[in-house]
Amino acid sequence: MALNVITSFLKRKDAVKVLLQSIKQSTERNLFDVGTCRPILSVNIHKFYSVKTVEQKDVDEYRNEHNITVIGKDIPNPYTDIDNSEFPDYIKDFLRKEGFSKPTVIQSQGWPVALSGQNFVGIAQTGTGKTLAYLLPAIMHIKEKNARKGKGPIVLVLAPTRELARQIEQVAKAFERLLYIRCACIYGGASRNVQAQILQQGVDIVIATPGRLNDFLMSKVTTLSRCTYVVLDEADRMLDMGFEPQIRQALEGVPLERQIMMFSATWPKEVQHLAEDYLGKFVQVNVGSTELSANHNIQQNFHFCEQMEKMDKLKSIIHDIAGEGFGKILIFANTKKFVDNLTFMLKKNGWPAMGIHGDKSQNQRDFIIQKFKKGSCNILVATEVAARGLDVDGVTHVVNFDFPNTSEDYIHRIGRTGRSSSKGVSHTILTDEDERQAKSLIAVLEEANQEVPQELKDMARSFSLSKSKNNEYKWNRSGSKPSYGNKWNRYGNNYNSNNNYNSNNNNRNNYRSNRSLSRESNTYY
Repeated sequence: MALNVITSFLKRKDAVKVLLQSIKQSTERNLFDVGTCRPILSVNIHKFYSVKTVEQKDVDEYRNEHNITVIGKDIPNPYTDIDNSEFPDYIKDFLRKEGFSKPTVIQSQGWPVALSGQNFVGIAQTGTGKTLAYLLPAIMHIKEKNARKGKGPIVLVLAPTRELARQIEQVAKAFERLLYIRCACIYGGASRNVQAQILQQGVDIVIATPGRLNDFLMSKVTTLSRCTYVVLDEADRMLDMGFEPQIRQALEGVPLERQIMMFSATWPKEVQHLAEDYLGKFVQVNVGSTELSANHNIQQNFHFCEQMEKMDKLKSIIHDIAGEGFGKILIFANTKKFVDNLTFMLKKNGWPAMGIHGDKSQNQRDFIIQKFKKGSCNILVATEVAARGLDVDGVTHVVNFDFPNTSEDYIHRIGRTGRSSSKGVSHTILTDEDERQAKSLIAVLEEANQEVPQELKDMARSFSLSKSKNNEYKWNRSGSKPSYGNKWNRYGNNYNSNNNYNSNNNNRNNYRSNRSLSRESNTYY
């Protein structure tokens, strides 16, 4: 009978209007199946603060000036400065004490979207202030809630590497002291028992790498049943590292009534699928291109030499940098062993250098990074572990002694300098073994509106020629495709086995000869 009364009540138009109005005015909304009055999906539309009205013309000019593209509905206007934002006074005071006078581009548009309660995807380069873009709204999200023992966090931040997780923790610690908000950073390589005790005591914010978080979730040390604010920082990198199963497992344990913030340097299909599966409707903010591009504040320099000359070239680069004056230098090598050898060589020559790589313990890595940040050690030699998440003030130069496996890793490496609006310089040593990367490097330089060295163009042309000759050689050997440059194959397979053998030998010798000539005519200095 009660069901019949409710059904007849919903059939009245004025009753429906009253019901919809009450839902709209509430801080949280449930979408109902009218026939059953059961919630289909719980959606958080809580708005912390309203956004002040700004002339649409001014908003459009600001977005055009800073190359901001917004996609979605009900997108609030950006905050162009701190004083006119809708943050409470204690947040404004904190920002002033930290020396913030104006938000970065991703912060200006990200803050009002996050405070409106909408799911958010931000595509921006590294070093653009993404950490504060999601941490300030996170603080607002938990300001009136208290963590309780064993109940799990309210805010979860997932990061791909230990270094990035520790970097985020340092920013969050400032709020911990100011607003008595408890946070924990959990990652592999550190004491599991200590991290478990911190979680069980109750925390507001958990900053975690996916692997260690999954460990604690599966062993039921903590839970995400109270987590209503989730951040996926550098989502593209986490997917590249194979963390998608762990990310999905963590998100399955988060309540449906949640807000998710996703930040990425690129917008590949894998990240798009993850957003579609878990974010539902979201606002997307692109700062610049959605393709990976180098920071335009970085002057990219390339040095061409033979493999045996790389060490002498590095010494020359460091001497040139020292002559110009520098703050801190970050040098990248591809192997752990060579990081140690290079560090030893620099120390032997009187340079204050320290090395960091995956074989060092977390305490050693933290100690070395702190010395580098404080300036007591001005040169840091590192493998790929420092390519992301290392935010150190005063890094004026990045040197790639070895070129990384991909141009994407190259862009993240040089992104350790030129942070925010400061200028930076990168030096990259290239040999003929790096020919395959030349084409993508040319695209990076052209996108950054920088001059492309002729030697780099020659490398790309040489690699293209070598690749073409190699394919032709393979076709001739397999007989799957005729080579019109070979008179034996021009008319098909009408020749005997001896001719075929001799033809293949001739092709092999011609290829080696041409390859040798090509390398002799493209010597780089």
